[in-house]
Amino acid sequence: MTTGHKQPVSVLVVIHTASLDVLLLERAAHPGFWQSVTGSREDSEALIDTARREVLEETGIDTALGELIDWQMTNTFEIFSEWRHRYAPGITQNVEHVFSLKLADRPPIVTAPDEHRDWQWLPWREAAERCFSWSNRDAILMLANSWRSGT
Repeated sequence: MTTGHKQPVSVLVVIHTASLDVLLLERAAHPGFWQSVTGSREDSEALIDTARREVLEETGIDTALGELIDWQMTNTFEIFSEWRHRYAPGITQNVEHVFSLKLADRPPIVTAPDEHRDWQWLPWREAAERCFSWSNRDAILMLANSWRSGT
């Protein structure tokens, strides 16, 4: 049963190539706010299914084309005041579950125009610097560090 409110449980999916080019999306409502795929869980769906759904909705990419990995890592952050109306009264924090999607190459991107106005592939350092979200930046840096260390 749905209440009409978003759940304060979301996913962050860092989409990247083997050479660590990272896909970023620019928010339609906030030009200059660049991010990886994000989205809230719907009903009781498994978080991996939330990740699959959000990637497809926001980019047109079928996660079966790559390797989708659940990092088993969460970030808790304060929900921006301008977005709190989407949540039940009194909800001020969100728990974000981190995933990555490794692709062999750069597939065509089809964004949802009501959510994103542009997209770009960037080398991981540039992508990390461009993100407005600290959790997104940190995930990209962690991805690069694990890739360099071979883990």
